[in-house]
Amino acid sequence: MTSTPAATPAGVAAPSDRRRWFALAIVMTAAFMDLVDVTIVNIAIPSITKDTGATSSQIQWITAGYALAFAAMLITGGRLGDIYGRKKLFLLGISGFTLASALCGFAANPEMLVASRILQGGMAAMMVPQVLSIVHATFPAEERGKVFGLFGAVVGLGAVMGPLLGALLTEWNIAGLEWRPIFLINLPVGIAGLLLGRKFISESKAPKALKLDLVGVVLVIVALLMLLFPLIQGRELGWPVWGYAMMAGSLVVIAGLVAYEKKKTARDGSPLIELSLFKVKSFAAGIAVQTTFGIALGIFFLVWTLYMQMGLGWSALKAGTTGIPFSIAVSAAAGMSVQLLVPRFGRKVLQAGALTMIAGLLIYIWEVDRYGATIAPWQMALPLVVMGVGMGLIVAPLTDAVLSEVPKGHSGSASGLINTVQQMGNALGLGLVSVVFFGSISDHLVPTEIEPTFANAFMDSLWWVVAVLAVIFVVMFALPKKPKLGAEEAAVADEMPQEPVLTH
Repeated sequence: MTSTPAATPAGVAAPSDRRRWFALAIVMTAAFMDLVDVTIVNIAIPSITKDTGATSSQIQWITAGYALAFAAMLITGGRLGDIYGRKKLFLLGISGFTLASALCGFAANPEMLVASRILQGGMAAMMVPQVLSIVHATFPAEERGKVFGLFGAVVGLGAVMGPLLGALLTEWNIAGLEWRPIFLINLPVGIAGLLLGRKFISESKAPKALKLDLVGVVLVIVALLMLLFPLIQGRELGWPVWGYAMMAGSLVVIAGLVAYEKKKTARDGSPLIELSLFKVKSFAAGIAVQTTFGIALGIFFLVWTLYMQMGLGWSALKAGTTGIPFSIAVSAAAGMSVQLLVPRFGRKVLQAGALTMIAGLLIYIWEVDRYGATIAPWQMALPLVVMGVGMGLIVAPLTDAVLSEVPKGHSGSASGLINTVQQMGNALGLGLVSVVFFGSISDHLVPTEIEPTFANAFMDSLWWVVAVLAVIFVVMFALPKKPKLGAEEAAVADEMPQEPVLTH
């Protein structure tokens, strides 16, 4: 048996041998598995609903539960890796993620599936933050540019492959398991990653890791649950008064969180949230943009899938392939945005992206209204390409814009917070689906009512997304005119993986 390499401090590359390339393949595969798993689920939601009898609120928890757990534990997962070792936390994360995937795949009822998805999100939060930290500690500085480029390619491939793989696995109905293989496919990959990771990944720790802020984590979870639970369950429960009281109470918990984080900062300098960052106008505005962007996409991707499959009656494969033009447009525009446009035009590119996405949504609303049940995938291609171009103009340069005026000593904390609010916004958007989409759909529709009802609900939802993007456009005026990361800030930020908001 190969002995485990000694721990190395962050920033010190491991010995230059072929082992590090095996380690790279392992952590990249784990990152790909996470990205695919969160994008694969939406396309299988109709199949899950039909097989398990899941209610509309349970559908939302299946998607929002993952995002909520991932967001709540992301910063803590990164700190645990810094304290106890990135390899150790990566192996713990991939083990838990694989176990949770098995529980999802063998879920006997919707309640078990929701619980397993929440566990899966929490384990992903242990695994994902270690990926680029392991790369940073394993590869010398001169090789990291190439490696991070590979990571970007894996991110793009995961975003494209998730819906397609989900559609194929659902359509094939392997061994009569219907939707379950979308989770069970993680088992052989996860087990291989665990065994090979123990052998090839070198251990590393941060020389001066921040302490854990478990109280902060609990307060964040409580505040989000107090907001999300009434949103998701309110429609089925008849919007009781206690639901509104709980949502109002979440603001009190947030105020308590802010007060506690101030005391935590003064006591030991290791809060969950670095509140001083919000004194930087561009960062505060950028966090607002990240959160609301997550809300917009959380709403769109779920209702889009439900409209195509449950409203129009399309197969999972037909719905999955319909999104290909969108993915291609995002990738192409993202590369052009960073390399050519932002250096010349600055934040105007991001604002143009918001307006372009609005244009795509308006085209989509017009087409759904005009063509009704006869709308075809090729007709959806135009609004999806326009939306994809707009999204690509935003997602690639947005992190740099948010970080551009942050003090270099806080770049790591700022980057972690950006990741977290992306996922929180996504979870909130998924929660709002009960209001903007299911709120106008009756539980007892006759067949002739299904298509027009779902079409109207879809168009109503798109108008909400248009409104959110209009807000984003205005808030973007607070971003720097020419966002630019310095070399040191970029190096620190590179240690925190940027989870694409598209995926959750």
